[in-house]
Amino acid sequence: MTIKITGSGSYIPTETVSNIDFSSHIFLNEDGTAFPLSNDVITEKFYGITGIEERKYAPADVQTSDMATIAAKIAIENANIDPETLDYIIFAHNFGDVKKGAIQGDMLPSLASKTKHNLGIKNPKCVAYDLLFGCPGWVEGMIQATAFIKAGMAKKCLIIGAETLSRVVDPHDRDSMIYSDGAGATILEVSDENGGVLAHESASFTYDEANYLFFGNSFNKALDPNVRYIKMHGRKIYEFALSNVPKAMAACLETSGVKIDQIKKILIHQANEKMDEAIIQRFYKLYDKNVPEGIMPMTIHKLGNSSVATVPTLYDSILKGKIKNQEIHKGDIILFASVGAGMNINAIVYQL
Repeated sequence: MTIKITGSGSYIPTETVSNIDFSSHIFLNEDGTAFPLSNDVITEKFYGITGIEERKYAPADVQTSDMATIAAKIAIENANIDPETLDYIIFAHNFGDVKKGAIQGDMLPSLASKTKHNLGIKNPKCVAYDLLFGCPGWVEGMIQATAFIKAGMAKKCLIIGAETLSRVVDPHDRDSMIYSDGAGATILEVSDENGGVLAHESASFTYDEANYLFFGNSFNKALDPNVRYIKMHGRKIYEFALSNVPKAMAACLETSGVKIDQIKKILIHQANEKMDEAIIQRFYKLYDKNVPEGIMPMTIHKLGNSSVATVPTLYDSILKGKIKNQEIHKGDIILFASVGAGMNINAIVYQL
């Protein structure tokens, strides 16, 4: 059975926030003391590590489910299907709908239910549910949809990854500059063509690693201690990713039967440019190979880290010719990979 992506769509917010826009922020240490470096030095060092020059924030009146609806509509039109024929809507996110300036995430009803409602789908057998799996959520949604189709439980699935991370960050934490907003969506269905999903791999590391990403207090001790923000142990995440993601990618590749030289592109979660480069280098080192030029397209420089949205928006952008000097064509083999909160990792070998 061939299971292929037949349509894709994305929503990239229009509000651009550059590194210069953080010049007036008051960055603090974890203990609340003033950070010793100037903001110019902080942003320069930040750019050198992450590669992020600017990021996209959603307009004040746009929420996560709104962005998802737009991306989903484009994907449905791109696949040329009747949305009433969808069997599943799988919505990967982590914080729900967060209104700008609010301190709560809204997940009632689920964002998948909200999106199904927004799409006007009446079919009750179209099952809509949310998936919380950290940044690898969209990739995991693709894996779950593949399993549903293989089991005969579905023929067409809509998988969405969307997030407004800009609304859950601590403005006094330098890590707040990493995060951004966006949405990507794909239609996965049974196909008569060759290729499709060839293999997948997933793992959750929780014994020592569960709290590498967590909700914590602001570094500004004067703020309400009951309001929490996304926090991370960056060095631990970096070391974890370098140790485990290349192995998961290799395991997925071995299961697929595809040779490493056959991989056209690696679409990896846009978390941190240096980290992603190191992951790819270690992956190819497992096969005593050098990293091919242009194998890893990047959008993080202009879009930042939009969590679950990074991989599907990257895929959609390349497919539709929106990234300079990056192309994928029918028959090409690509490798999706992601790492994030949980700590979770996953990978998919896919042939267009």
